Amino acid sequence: MKLFRPFSALAAVLALALTLPLSASAAERIPVLASFSILGDIVANVGGERIAVTTLVGPDEDAHVFQPAPDDIKALARARLVVVNGLGFEGWMERLAQSANYRGTIVVASAGIKARERVGEDEHDHDHGGAADPHGKDDPHAWQDPQNVIVYVRNISAALAKLDPAGAEAYRKNAEAYVAKLQELDGWALRQFAQIPDAKRKVITSHDAFEYFGAHYKVRFLAAQGVSTDSEPSAREVATLIRQIRSEKIRALFFENMSNPKLLQQISRESGTAPGGKLYADALSKAGGPAPDYLTLMRYNITQLLEKIRLN
Repeated sequence: MKLFRPFSALAAVLALALTLPLSASAAERIPVLASFSILGDIVANVGGERIAVTTLVGPDEDAHVFQPAPDDIKALARARLVVVNGLGFEGWMERLAQSANYRGTIVVASAGIKARERVGEDEHDHDHGGAADPHGKDDPHAWQDPQNVIVYVRNISAALAKLDPAGAEAYRKNAEAYVAKLQELDGWALRQFAQIPDAKRKVITSHDAFEYFGAHYKVRFLAAQGVSTDSEPSAREVATLIRQIRSEKIRALFFENMSNPKLLQQISRESGTAPGGKLYADALSKAGGPAPDYLTLMRYNITQLLEKIRLN
């Protein structure tokens, strides 16, 4: 994890920011801050027209290496509700909230979800520059299972209803409508993977962001990096992975939208396996891209995976 710029410099803008009037459109809606783009989309679907959502880490940006800017402190200071993923994903949030002197509610969207432990953690020797791994033993990527996102939706709806009791019924209806879409997505995906033999369900990715997805859809993911994109695998790990790709003839190899592709390009060259395209793991695409919202992201990823898995 990269170090922050000094918070004193960022906090210097706070007093001025709080004196600036909100625009008329912002004043009409409840300001809600979400930590990253995927979560921001989920929050927006639950909150609907009653809230105005801002995200700290935007589309195609990496929350693992996020560094706050002055505008982030302004947004956090003005928010009436902050929604985070939890499970160690936003290791920088506590310090940022202190810098902004935020005294409102912070909702952990993943509350109630049983965290998956990071696979093979004891065997990894990733380099974090001498710093402790910010994630601990829990895998934070719970949104990769749509059933977990249903839990996110319930937690967000309850938090909004508590903050804004007049809108409780609207939040409940929005949540139920979104849950129905999540169930439809999940049912479709389960049917698609059911047509693929278990032995073919093997995928290589840039970093280890798909354990929840793999457990739910019975797909085996192998990753060059650990859970954090700020980690570096050892030469031994890379060599072992290349040998496994060759021996098991794995043809599903994917980059991720916010990861450095150099490592996977090396693995592709040395294993003789051509990359299958790009997956969206920790961030949405920009509005004109193939994954501008969570539901579209999941359908896009699943379609990409199925196409390459069938070649294994």
